[in-house]
Amino acid sequence: MANQIYQAKIQYAGDDFFIGTTPSGHAQTIDTKGDRKAAPTPMEMLLVSVAACTAADVISILEKKRQQISDYRVEIKGERREEYPQSFVKFHVHHIVYGQAVSEEAVARAIELSDTKYCSVAATVRPAAEIITSFEIIEN
Repeated sequence: MANQIYQAKIQYAGDDFFIGTTPSGHAQTIDTKGDRKAAPTPMEMLLVSVAACTAADVISILEKKRQQISDYRVEIKGERREEYPQSFVKFHVHHIVYGQAVSEEAVARAIELSDTKYCSVAATVRPAAEIITSFEIIEN
């Protein structure tokens, strides 16, 4: 089976701004002037990508397990090296699940499946960075 090929584009827009166009055609402004904060930086987008990938997996698995989820979010912290190339060396991914009678075992298993089998972003960054996960369930 052949590997899938994805193609994106980056267009320089001047003054340290870039416009990234994803394979699906969505445009995203990227700001590489760190102190300006007018748009996400590439590293911020990577941080959000790790969280979004696992979040999509976990909520899908929990819904298939018929868990009564009323709200769900992921908070992520990334630790970067001080020396260049200032890559991420560690991510802490914290899942916060709201609902009624949510199974702790179901949440733990959903996170494990995302982390070890489904999340392609985590699989891509894991050789270079440690990923630590945790979760809490809030009854409401």
